[in-house]
Amino acid sequence: MKRRTRQRGLRLAGALAATVAFCIPIYIAFVNAFKTTYQIFYNPLALPWPPTLDNIVTAFQRSDHLVQGGLTNSVIVTGATLILVIPLGSLTSLWVFRLPPKPKSILLGFFAFGLMVPPQVGLQPTIRLLQALGLHLTYPGLILVNVGGGYLAFAVFVYVGFLRTVSQDVIEAARVDGAGEWRIWWSVVMPLIRPATVTVGIFVGLWTWNDFLSPLLILGPLKGQTITVGMYLSMSTYSTDYGQMFGIMLLAAVIPVAGYLISQREFIYGLMSGASKG
Repeated sequence: MKRRTRQRGLRLAGALAATVAFCIPIYIAFVNAFKTTYQIFYNPLALPWPPTLDNIVTAFQRSDHLVQGGLTNSVIVTGATLILVIPLGSLTSLWVFRLPPKPKSILLGFFAFGLMVPPQVGLQPTIRLLQALGLHLTYPGLILVNVGGGYLAFAVFVYVGFLRTVSQDVIEAARVDGAGEWRIWWSVVMPLIRPATVTVGIFVGLWTWNDFLSPLLILGPLKGQTITVGMYLSMSTYSTDYGQMFGIMLLAAVIPVAGYLISQREFIYGLMSGASKG
């Protein structure tokens, strides 16, 4: 009993240490958004007292409209990527799921290979291909790279794993009632795999929102930047307004955090279903 109690204590201490390690950067970014630059340098871990909104106001009043333009670009790129990845991923996974075991394994291995290769490895040839197609420095080019750069493969894996938990009798009953394949996909399959859709949406949305290298090299700073690239461009070579930078970081985190809080129930259900039945 003493040994078990000691092991539980060690596990709890390890979990608390990991939680603190993950929370400290978030805490620093949040509290320093409401401090002056002097307060940040004096004690970055202290609570903001007195708190100030000057950093956020100054960020919105920049002459280059970095915050407004960056948030708008990020919303456009992230939204368009999700609009393509979710229907394409669910349709592809439904088709793969119905294949015989051997072709299914081959295709899933192909998608797994796409997940194993880091997108940065093929970024330079991808840019050359976009230049040849006239899509370099364009939003469609960046969105297509996001879809084909592993996000679609991830969506297929999540959907195929979740389709194993869906009763095939429901699909067959809809087919007997005269529903076509498109109707079955939209009216029967998609409502049943809604937790998987939320899981795909959160992961792909966060990856797209936080992506830095692809927007920087594909869009370029002159065409327009997402909010992550905007934070990088806000840092000067000789001096940096750290208070304003933390304010921009806070504004950049508001939209993805709000999206997660709205959909967290379905997201947790999707993760638990995949863990217990996948």
